[in-house]
Amino acid sequence: MLPHAVTLATAAASAVGIGASLGLLGGGGSILTVPVLVHALGIAAPSAVAMSMPVVGLTSLVGAVGHWRAGHVRIQSALAFGGMAMVGAYLGSSIGRAIGGEAQLTLLALLMTITAIAMWRKPAARPPETAAAASARPRMGIAAVVAFAVGLLTGTVGIGGGFLVVPALVLFVGLSMADAIGTSLVVIAMNAAAGLAGYAGHVPIQWRTVAWFSALAALGILAGLRLAPHIPAARLRRAFAVLLVVVGAVQLWPHVATLSSPAPSSPVPAARAP
Repeated sequence: MLPHAVTLATAAASAVGIGASLGLLGGGGSILTVPVLVHALGIAAPSAVAMSMPVVGLTSLVGAVGHWRAGHVRIQSALAFGGMAMVGAYLGSSIGRAIGGEAQLTLLALLMTITAIAMWRKPAARPPETAAAASARPRMGIAAVVAFAVGLLTGTVGIGGGFLVVPALVLFVGLSMADAIGTSLVVIAMNAAAGLAGYAGHVPIQWRTVAWFSALAALGILAGLRLAPHIPAARLRRAFAVLLVVVGAVQLWPHVATLSSPAPSSPVPAARAP
């Protein structure tokens, strides 16, 4: 077991890094919140998922303010997309409470791998604004399905879902990439609020930990927003993808080791005397 000061320092540095990744990449960082709370601070998985909600929500709101001031938040789209996501998040919290901590961490590790693959691949070229807007109207149904699915994942395992929300807002709602990033932060905050409502009263929540973790993540996102114009996004995405694979593998390894270990043999009953 690491010394308490070391675990706190690790968690604090991770909180800043999570916020910075949200500012630099517009999503992805919040998927690390639950593993940090579980492995660095020793919090049980169901509580960690619930605690990740206000952390992710508050951090996203801080980032959204900056995007709103720059004119890159579309409130109407956020309310429509986020409203459907909130329904999914509230239902997902029921699923998360039902399946238990081990299943939550295993599912989260698998989602980390999927996220890492999505972040490693070179993003497809964005269609022209007019083409995106023209294709958005008949695809609002798809946008609603994606929003519900993102909310379901948020409530179940505590991810923000920005890596899914941003492309969905571009392809199905017709927003520009800049508007989609800003709007997605509002959607994530709405999502997190609904997920927290589903967990509140059912699992213990350490609000002091939530407060300092959120404050450090908020500082990180502000730093990330300032650094974003100066750091190549492709290199950051790939480095972060590698980190997700490593953390996901660490979470999955105990389960793989358990499955691969031979089952204990049953004792052979002694022969009865004739």
